[in-house]
Amino acid sequence: MFWRAIVARLQVSAETAAHPAATGWPLLRLGFRPFYLGASAYAVLAMGLWFLVFTGRMEVAPRLSPVLWHAHEMLYGFVVAVIVGFLLTAGRVWTQLSTPRGPALGALFALWAAGRVAAASGPYMLFFLLDGSFLIIVAAVFAGLLLRAGNRRNAAVGGVLALLALLALANVLFHLAVLAVVPIDPMRAIYAAIALVVLLECIIGGRVIPQFSRNAVPGLQLAVSPRRELLAAAVTGIGLLAWVLGAPATATAVLLAATAVLQALRLLSWKPWRSLGRPILWVLHLGYAWIPVGLALLAAAQVGWIPASPALHALTVGSMGGLIIGMLTRTARGHTARPLQAGPVEVAAYAALLLAALVRVAAPLLLPALSVPALLASGLLWMLGFAAYLARFAPWLLATRLDGRDG
Repeated sequence: MFWRAIVARLQVSAETAAHPAATGWPLLRLGFRPFYLGASAYAVLAMGLWFLVFTGRMEVAPRLSPVLWHAHEMLYGFVVAVIVGFLLTAGRVWTQLSTPRGPALGALFALWAAGRVAAASGPYMLFFLLDGSFLIIVAAVFAGLLLRAGNRRNAAVGGVLALLALLALANVLFHLAVLAVVPIDPMRAIYAAIALVVLLECIIGGRVIPQFSRNAVPGLQLAVSPRRELLAAAVTGIGLLAWVLGAPATATAVLLAATAVLQALRLLSWKPWRSLGRPILWVLHLGYAWIPVGLALLAAAQVGWIPASPALHALTVGSMGGLIIGMLTRTARGHTARPLQAGPVEVAAYAALLLAALVRVAAPLLLPALSVPALLASGLLWMLGFAAYLARFAPWLLATRLDGRDG
């Protein structure tokens, strides 16, 4: 009943008006503002804390090993905050209804932030309660929004909602596994979360990257084949499911290799070379390129050709980091009424994030003796990239849109 009341309150907030007046604190007018700010700050903070944990200078919440803490917080602390900020913003565009704002949005953000504090300090049951409930509430709010808007026939949006719900379920399973309530390795739940985020990237990337490319490149013609899109989605889902469930290695490797090929062909069909000279566009293409690379490396890891770590970091630091920094800058510029052009600070952030991925993935494969220095260098580049974003965008996220409109 308690959580039902919270969801109901958030839904009432979302129904106040499709286009509310530009009143109240700017930070709480639209979902991208607090969550992009919080996510980028946490990207820097969590990596700094990981350095302390990795070197034995800090302990995390009881029951969590350092690796589990790092994996969980980068996914459910950082990545999930970006996803929620994006969906609460895009949801208003998709449905023409207002998403949570003001005190309701502030309450959601406070719940996310409290989960991050609990992740580092415990007690574990408090961490479970705060962290586990956050995505469940967001998924319920988003589902109610889509139902009220009548978007049940929109397959892409419905797919996003399904993946959001599964991401919430994977998080609950992670906590139950850590507490030994369910007999699974908690890392399997982390793998499930990585797989679900990759699928989410495929859905949203396929929806926005071709559109952004057409809008930005004069005369660009892109033929998106529904059959190829369906085949790529199906094979990607099956391949990732086989990996998460620990299916036979050879069969999983074949599926993942096929998925990598299909995703590479999908990317090539978007003509990424036409984005050269437009950083705010090419960063999305390069970020997406890490998906087929990561899937190919994951296929190789299944049969023992390489360690699993480079593949996992290609999918996380590479695709998630690259696509996130691209979407953080583009959507924040658009929703604060600024030109959709990346300046020097944004380009520096893009370069830092993509170089962080390259160092983190290539070093264990080519120079294993330098793996630890490469980990530290990659982490520093990651921190620099998001620190640059904060320096550039924090003042904009805290201020009213340039055109004075709501949002």
